[in-house]
Amino acid sequence: MNDYEIMLLLDPELSEERGNEIIQRLRDSVEGAKGSWDGHEPWGRRRLTYEIDHKSEAIYHLLLFTAPTETLTEITRVLKITDGVVRHSAYRRVKGSTHTKAPAQIAAPAATPAQAMSDSARRDDDTDGTAE
Repeated sequence: MNDYEIMLLLDPELSEERGNEIIQRLRDSVEGAKGSWDGHEPWGRRRLTYEIDHKSEAIYHLLLFTAPTETLTEITRVLKITDGVVRHSAYRRVKGSTHTKAPAQIAAPAATPAQAMSDSARRDDDTDGTAE
């Protein structure tokens, strides 16, 4: 038996009930294989670094469990074909790790006055409407 964590990204348009069904199915798989469900940390809706399937946000969940390797293989297979799963990634947990809380969201950096003037100068310089 190994300790695992799965970072699960769900479609933001997915109903909450459907998201809970997906997580419950994973939990049933773990417990059915004589594993233990160690926790579920919903991290909430977060902005993606880049768009995936024309979506810029996803709902993040951190799933913690202990199970045999075969169970992880089956869970990964099921997640690949489940509608509503944007991405998932499974990792072996570091022994003694207590890191389960979501990191703080980083605010978008504000434009500096120099950048604002530079952008303004570029727009003023473009007299014929083409970006050359």
